[in-house]
Amino acid sequence: MDYIVSVKGVSKSYGEVQALKDVCFEVKPGEIFGLIGPDGAGKTTLFRILTTLVLADEGKAEVCGQDVVKNYKEIRRQAGYMPGRFSLYQDLSVEENLTFFATLFNTTIRENYALVKDIYQQIEPFKHRRAGKLSGGMKQKLALSCALVHRPSILFLDEPTTGVDPVSRKEFWDMLLKLKQEGLTIIAATPYLNEMKCCDRIAFIREGKIQGIDTPDRILQQFSSILSPEGLSFNEPQVTGRYAIEVEGLTKQFGNFTAVDHISFKVKQGEIFGFLGANGAGKTTAMRMLCGLSQPTGGKGTVAGFDIATQYEQVKKKIGYMSQKFSLYEDLKVWENIRLYAGIYGMSDKEIAEKTDKVLEQLGLLNEKNTLVRSLPLGWKQKLAFSVAIFHEPKIVFLDEPTGGVDPATRRQFWELIYQAAERGITVFVTTHYMDEAEYCNRISMMVDGKIEALDTPQRLKERFHAQDMDEVFRQLARKAVRS
Repeated sequence: MDYIVSVKGVSKSYGEVQALKDVCFEVKPGEIFGLIGPDGAGKTTLFRILTTLVLADEGKAEVCGQDVVKNYKEIRRQAGYMPGRFSLYQDLSVEENLTFFATLFNTTIRENYALVKDIYQQIEPFKHRRAGKLSGGMKQKLALSCALVHRPSILFLDEPTTGVDPVSRKEFWDMLLKLKQEGLTIIAATPYLNEMKCCDRIAFIREGKIQGIDTPDRILQQFSSILSPEGLSFNEPQVTGRYAIEVEGLTKQFGNFTAVDHISFKVKQGEIFGFLGANGAGKTTAMRMLCGLSQPTGGKGTVAGFDIATQYEQVKKKIGYMSQKFSLYEDLKVWENIRLYAGIYGMSDKEIAEKTDKVLEQLGLLNEKNTLVRSLPLGWKQKLAFSVAIFHEPKIVFLDEPTGGVDPATRRQFWELIYQAAERGITVFVTTHYMDEAEYCNRISMMVDGKIEALDTPQRLKERFHAQDMDEVFRQLARKAVRS
């Protein structure tokens, strides 16, 4: 077989939206082939066509020498697939998930254990834990094990490491490189530059069309304005001497498990404060307490001058919040989402009406005012969610991994919005797994196993740990983690 995947003239439309336009490419057996492009470029649609889940309108595609329409059953037997959102059953245990996927293919864990052994052994101590209770890195390893348990010839990975910390991402790609050595063909989409460079070749897709196919270095150079845009140039936010957030000995326990372990720090008004740590370090739990969404079990904290334990309702009125899972309502139109949230924060109908078009024009979404949110590309949703979170001009905005899974150019645009907010005096408290974004923060706290292990400016942290970049700082600190 010359090619394990062959795509010729494939097109696909959803109503008036053309997702793919005359797509053509081939993948050689045993290579790692990257499918790279901005949000809404058509990557997921292409994955679904190749895994026989969606029919193309035009063109022909073959996987493992089989036609995706005529021989879909054979392709499903030979292919493994990790969709963009984990395909795990959250209420089943680790072992039950793997057993279920093995049963689907008339095999057993024991029969193909050698193939998944190196990956599965890392999560096997937690085999009785429900999948929904796993950290992002552990979920990722389980999902990969489930995709491999029937010994496929080819593996399709649609942004499998989104929302996963840098250490877990590196472990994941080390596994993929080992699988490649064993002869497995891998087609992967990723928004991370260091992961793109692990591919043998990458295809850059934009607006449904393949713009180029070549080695990672050549494609990254050819399309640098989109895939590796220049860093932000920005004015330092005007930080005041007053504190927006003060935390002392803050603790959160769930039964015998201490998720947040006596953390203390202060954030000044107008500061962009990065809150970093590996999956499961306790970041989201800490943030939920600061937002008045969860009660601490020890210590104290104030946000915008209000006690987070006793005045959490007042806290909620003074902040904006954007969670990992978007807080927008998919079934509402763009303007309806703005109106809903602005109304919740007590803005008058007149204020909302006056400000809505102005904000949408700044975002470049004025023409999408009546569009259902579910129809927007991921990057547009994120920019809208951020704008909704600060529409009422809060004192502080909390952003929990706001740019997960978004292409570099859109991430850069998002951070421009963050700096515009900071220039207006809004304090920004942000978590991220992109270490280039950590460089944009005034100060960074690094959390390990529920505790703050380091807190300083990016430059001082790099000097302290003798590191070239924040990625290296993160790796050094993450190695100290002992809990799972």
